[in-house]
Amino acid sequence: MLSLLPYCVAQSGLSGFITRVKEEVTMKRGMGFLLALFCVVGIAGISFGSAKATPREAEVMVKKAVAYIKANGKDKAFAEFSNHNGKFIDKDLYVTVYDMNGKCLCHGQNPKLIGKDLIELKDADGKYFIKERLEVAKSKGKGWQDYKFTNPVTKSIELKSTYFEKHEDIVVACGIYKQ
Repeated sequence: MLSLLPYCVAQSGLSGFITRVKEEVTMKRGMGFLLALFCVVGIAGISFGSAKATPREAEVMVKKAVAYIKANGKDKAFAEFSNHNGKFIDKDLYVTVYDMNGKCLCHGQNPKLIGKDLIELKDADGKYFIKERLEVAKSKGKGWQDYKFTNPVTKSIELKSTYFEKHEDIVVACGIYKQ
């Protein structure tokens, strides 16, 4: 009986209908697959676009900033570090510069801090992180430090690890958020 099914379908004119149904099902499956693929790629793109920087990227940013100061002078460099569309803003990285007394000379995310004496600034746990950074810079020339700070991307207080280097009479820094 089953062997007669193709013959009956062909004789009844249903073969064209069945072919169209098969094509429609195949097209719907293909469209579903493409839609799922676009969703996955879109979500991955969002994840990659908001990726957090690495410790190595923070160190490279500081070295790049110091080289830029040497090549272009402090005024031009500080203006570039503060440019939100410039080459010293990347992912959650930005450059900050302090004099050896704790005065903020440049801040890549918060221009309201520029010109202020921040030596007594404390993090969420009461740590004098600017004072600590300057003490290490004076004694060792460079280093890493951990403290809590507001992440400009997430707007929440997060653990931050900052790499810094002393250059002449200033300290150039850039940090990563760990959470």
